[in-house]
Amino acid sequence: MDVNGTVAEGFEPVREAFVRNFEVLRDRGAAVAVYRDGRLVVDLWAGTKDVDGTADSAPWERGTAQIVRSATKGVAAAALLLLHQRGLLDLDAPVGEYWPEFKAVGKERVLVRHVLSHRAGLPVLDRPLTPEEALDPLRGAEAVARQALVWEPGTDHGYHALTYGWLLGELVRRVTGRGVGEWIAEEIAGPVGADLWVGLPAAEAGRVGRAGRVEAPGTAGGLRSRPKRSVAEAYDDPASLTRRAFAAITPFPDQNDPAYRAAALPATNGIATAEGLARFYASLVGEVGGGPRLFTPGTLAAARAEESAGPDQVLVINTRFGLGYMLHGSASPFLDAGSFGHPGRGGSLGFADPESGIAFGYVTNGFSKTVTADARAQALVRGVRAAL
Repeated sequence: MDVNGTVAEGFEPVREAFVRNFEVLRDRGAAVAVYRDGRLVVDLWAGTKDVDGTADSAPWERGTAQIVRSATKGVAAAALLLLHQRGLLDLDAPVGEYWPEFKAVGKERVLVRHVLSHRAGLPVLDRPLTPEEALDPLRGAEAVARQALVWEPGTDHGYHALTYGWLLGELVRRVTGRGVGEWIAEEIAGPVGADLWVGLPAAEAGRVGRAGRVEAPGTAGGLRSRPKRSVAEAYDDPASLTRRAFAAITPFPDQNDPAYRAAALPATNGIATAEGLARFYASLVGEVGGGPRLFTPGTLAAARAEESAGPDQVLVINTRFGLGYMLHGSASPFLDAGSFGHPGRGGSLGFADPESGIAFGYVTNGFSKTVTADARAQALVRGVRAAL
């Protein structure tokens, strides 16, 4: 395997794991980046730009980007937290204070905090959106505003796989007057110099590889390629919260469709380079290359303070969430107890570990069946741990 890029002295275990991902775990095209204390110590890429590529296909290059699915949620969460940090949004205010139409059918008690911690009680839509409807953020917001609660807000938690994006995106629009993708570009990605987008600009479309399903052997933690019977049954049951949450858009759009990539769906369709994703997380906890540190110590503490823990009503496993971020645990192992971040279904992963100064980004064009802990990403995390 021809691996390109650089690894700082001591971080060779990450390169070894990256090579093994291609040789054993069937990665097709991927990149990994690691910052430590604001310095890029791992920047590797290999394989083909397209998942179905052959030996003659375009190679993955340093600037190749890929859709990161739910790893988008960690980027989008920063938007709400920064609005709170700037005094423009109260995390303990009802969502309806900013979005009056949302108060319909008994949702007056849903707080902004509940949205970020997956406690809002709105993981499903009784009438799923079509792919065409889903590309219009106003249609998604309208659907969520009409939706009745599944549980009393704040009393339980369950992964809001798709509705999270419409909830968060409409809050950003109501508070700022800007679309969430535009806000992230202007207030997060631009200032810190991160190659990531929620709503891909036409000028960047040529950098993005074609993604697709791959069969990867095994995983480490979380939902496995051979899940427990209860998990498998939940995904197979059309009436389960699990199946309904992931079916809030039916059928799910083609993730290689330019129209899908250009839309702003902050739960699912962010696009990033590995370096861009790692740089974003590095900027949450410190300065990178003269850019701003995004989170104050208080905001950082809030982001990774446990808000939800235990049986997840949607994922049917034990999960832990802070405000917008998954926390280190059995469902999604990061580096250590203080780590916070977000995986993307099928492989991608971004997180930060403030205590060690580590920020991590992994993107791939080959999506496995995993939801919260992919074997390839976990192998790379173990490589980082071995290097410290």
